[in-house]
Amino acid sequence: MSSRFEHPAGGYKKIFETADEIGEPLPATITGRIPSFLRGSLLRLGPGLFEVGSEPFLHLFDGQAMIHKFDFNNGQVTYLRKFVKTDAYVRAMVEKRVVITEFGTIAYPDPCKNIFSRFFSYFKGVEITDNCLVNVYPIGEDFYAVTETNYMTKVNVDTLETLKKVDMCDYVNINGVTAHPHIEPDGTVYNIGNCMGKGASLAYNIVRIPPTQKDKSDPIEKSRVVVQFPSAERFKPSYVHSFGMTENHFVFVETPVKINLLKFLGAWSVRGTNYMDCFESDEEKGTWLHLAKKDPGEYIDLKFRTSSMGLFHHINCYEDQGFVVVDLCAWKGYEFVYNYLWLANLRADWEEVKKNALIAPQPEVRRYVLPLDPYKEEQGKNLVSLPYTTATAVMGADDTIWLEPEVLFSGPRQAFEFPQINYKKNNGKNYTYAYALGLNNFIPDRICKLNVKTKETWVWQEPESYPSEPIFVQTPDGVDEDDGVLLTVVVAPSAVRPTYMLILNAKDLSEIARAEVDIITPVTFHGMYKP
Repeated sequence: MSSRFEHPAGGYKKIFETADEIGEPLPATITGRIPSFLRGSLLRLGPGLFEVGSEPFLHLFDGQAMIHKFDFNNGQVTYLRKFVKTDAYVRAMVEKRVVITEFGTIAYPDPCKNIFSRFFSYFKGVEITDNCLVNVYPIGEDFYAVTETNYMTKVNVDTLETLKKVDMCDYVNINGVTAHPHIEPDGTVYNIGNCMGKGASLAYNIVRIPPTQKDKSDPIEKSRVVVQFPSAERFKPSYVHSFGMTENHFVFVETPVKINLLKFLGAWSVRGTNYMDCFESDEEKGTWLHLAKKDPGEYIDLKFRTSSMGLFHHINCYEDQGFVVVDLCAWKGYEFVYNYLWLANLRADWEEVKKNALIAPQPEVRRYVLPLDPYKEEQGKNLVSLPYTTATAVMGADDTIWLEPEVLFSGPRQAFEFPQINYKKNNGKNYTYAYALGLNNFIPDRICKLNVKTKETWVWQEPESYPSEPIFVQTPDGVDEDDGVLLTVVVAPSAVRPTYMLILNAKDLSEIARAEVDIITPVTFHGMYKP
């Protein structure tokens, strides 16, 4: 599943360049035949503006949000994109400078103001960004473009117009929520975020947003906290990017990458700082895994521990014979992977890119198994009795349960990332297949498929082609878990038509069709297929 290609020509640099909006949908040139059951839209989010005037954005997660859409209509495909008109974007356009601090880029005070007005503007409090460049998902009958702060932006997914900014703090005790909710078949949305817990200590809340309301009221107004996970460290919550959900449990992995809140609040008020400056790694604590019951929500007080890792994306988790199986895209060690995602690193020449990746944390697909009843065996014995896994769990003298993973895939500097599954059919259930974007020294250059039971792998790859997260769409009458197609947006900078929407057969990653447009698209992170 490792990459077969090197990228000395540096074509990947093109996916980190500013793009313009499009006024009208662009028709695509089709090769192959678009499956007739594709009648909806592929929606994608990512950065589209990498500088404002002469001021550059510095980090991969700083560029201003752009929403992309490929529409399927009777075998034809069109492409449309717009900037999301967030406060961050609109104010930058008006003032022609970076006005709101982003993840890795500091907004400096307006140079035109005098020292007094600058001094007072420092005490207005922190302006948190609403730059929703990470994902898009449905809540009730609405669609929201999101990042990881407390702000979400409601968008019209037909016209790509921006509708309104929503502050989750108005409805629940939460400092921010992830861009990776879990959505049940009835439309119920679950998400997790940092919050203030009891006694002024930090915690993590799982929030439930109900499905479409009969009276057509906004489901967000009925958001509720269903369960709270404690924080390993009182004033330093871990960075949380996603969580796991089985039929009856929530899974939360607390990594050593911490947010230093005092630094965050202190530094913001006195001098310029950005979000990246407020992360630190705890080299001692390792990784804590937590379980909670889903309905009714109740924290399960078991101390699961494993060695330090970074984690952004859960693949899937499920219950089996008294165990919770947790599949993850892990990064080894305690260092924060985002330290390697500065745009200067990603735009470097290929040899330099490889040098940077050499010292970065190494990726690995892992399976952890958590026993729901860890007291049934004596101390020091492996508690995991599932026949198909080598993952172990051992109870120690201090009631901590030490976990060792089964490695599902590992290749040096070859990440299986931005994972997807047949979500409708298998989320939270025993499953066989995971799909992912293959990162080669952090550069996306292939689409991967993994059989998590046999470790068999498949790859789609073409030279000088840079795909995005593959989205699985099931064949309507499909029986098998992998009866369906994968949709991915590929950028091939040197091609006549440099962007195409690629449709792969999910069974073997063979090409079914592609829809090419003569315009280049920047990198996108996450998205969805809207039927």
